[in-house]
Amino acid sequence: MTDETPKPPSFIHTAVAEDLHNGRFSHVRTRLPPEPNGYLHIGHSRAFLIDEKIAKDFGGKVDLRFDDTNPTKEETEFVEAIQDDVKWLGIQVDRVLYASDYFQLLYDWAIKMIHMGKAYVDDQTPDEVSKNRGSWGEPGKNSPYRERSVAENLDLLERMKKGEFPDGSRVLRAKIDMAHGNMNMRDPILYRIIHEPDHHRTGNEWCIYPMYDWAQGQNDAMHGVTHSLCSIEYEDHRPLYDWFLQTLEIPNPPRQIEFGRLNLTYTVMSKRKLRRLVEENYVNGWNDPRMPTLRAMKRRGYTPAAIRDFIDRVGISKTINSSSGVTVDVSLLEACVRDDLNKKVERRMAVLNPLKVVIENYPEGQVEEFSAINNPEDPAAGTRRVPFSRVLYIEQDDFRENPPPKYFRLTPGGEVRLRYAYFLKCERVIKDESGNLIELRCTYDPNSRGGNAADGRKVKATIHWVSAQHAVPASVRLYDRLFSNPNPESNGDFIADLNPNSLKQLENCQLEPSLAHAKVEESFQFERLGYFCVDSDSNSERLIFNRTVTLKDEWAKIVQQGGG
Repeated sequence: MTDETPKPPSFIHTAVAEDLHNGRFSHVRTRLPPEPNGYLHIGHSRAFLIDEKIAKDFGGKVDLRFDDTNPTKEETEFVEAIQDDVKWLGIQVDRVLYASDYFQLLYDWAIKMIHMGKAYVDDQTPDEVSKNRGSWGEPGKNSPYRERSVAENLDLLERMKKGEFPDGSRVLRAKIDMAHGNMNMRDPILYRIIHEPDHHRTGNEWCIYPMYDWAQGQNDAMHGVTHSLCSIEYEDHRPLYDWFLQTLEIPNPPRQIEFGRLNLTYTVMSKRKLRRLVEENYVNGWNDPRMPTLRAMKRRGYTPAAIRDFIDRVGISKTINSSSGVTVDVSLLEACVRDDLNKKVERRMAVLNPLKVVIENYPEGQVEEFSAINNPEDPAAGTRRVPFSRVLYIEQDDFRENPPPKYFRLTPGGEVRLRYAYFLKCERVIKDESGNLIELRCTYDPNSRGGNAADGRKVKATIHWVSAQHAVPASVRLYDRLFSNPNPESNGDFIADLNPNSLKQLENCQLEPSLAHAKVEESFQFERLGYFCVDSDSNSERLIFNRTVTLKDEWAKIVQQGGG
């Protein structure tokens, strides 16, 4: 840390700066330690970006290390997905490591623990082990196998390794204190037997696997990690983390520091709950744009820059302070997405619920073009040409035959401005035999080209439109929050809080022709409607757009009106 380094902005920065100043460490190395048993979500991204920030701010390095110590849940698919998500977030890791590459060293250290009289093989059943651990207010009971000899423990561990015993029949435990006030210190399990031949890297080489608490600190030490940053639920595990490192007399042991975990309103981030949503078909897979996984957010049109901005705004603390306690309002994330897309994406006109308009005094067969601004926030984005013809589509909501008070859009006899084009006046309403509105007959003012009338008259509303002759048909998926309750499960099962309107699919949308060749994941602002991106389900026959986020926070309006 140099004199030019800015004042540490968080308690973690302060701790790391002190460690460098007092010589505990001469450099900084952090790590991203995901277990490859699922897809990353927004909570993981916060932890990862904190690791990256600490390393970067102190000129250090960050590793990606897979905690692949449970072969029953881990798959190569998840390893690859996590690497893709880390790359998408823009995190540049120094090394990609695997806990499984160091299984032999962990095993050697387990043998050392036995020789030191600090570990033993326990033959109790899992239920007996759990029962004899006691509770937070009651001490545990020593295992009847706790005083086995070193020779017997070494023999049993070797036989466990060779696969002589069935799953659950024996475990290797550390010998600490069964009356310790911290339950994690009551003879924790180091190894369990798992006969699983399909570990994604080691195959059937091993049939005993290290527990998280045994592997994590030692892996950090093996890889030269200086600061092991993790969420607050591991605070009670820190004494055990330190005990293993001290007992093994590992030089320059890493330091564990915890921070408050991220929770979002209208969201669940438990892997168990997310898996239920997928497996019971409440969502369409892990990349369903309503899910909090990074691949779902990417598909919906969220950007790495927006996620980084959100994490920066939330900050680093032991507990996240906000108006809703330790939970951050998802509207902050949505605001970050709006801010980023507003600066970057081009504007287009799209009509999602079309109403046909025939301009009776516009020459049949005539087509003209108007210059449209691609992005008013970015002059370098330039302009495009938008065709205009006698028959248009406008939004159904932009016309009311019997308008409510303060409705300034199109009405019978009323006039509006067409974006970039002319003033438009509604002359007649055409309905079918059932009385349903099917089209409007209108006139335009040819002396109002560009949106300003020659006589200086004013209109109060400007609406968007698409030329019917040139329109590109598309499907649009209107995604909203997956849950209607800001705290899912507060009223019972979180499934009961699912929002029935979290997805609406519109099939007859009409887009301006410049969108005909939009590419998958390309994003646009549909003027007056929101931000949208091209979905991966699109093909040469049909474009499909996902709504990323509305132009404004619609949920704030619902809350103000007393809705759910």
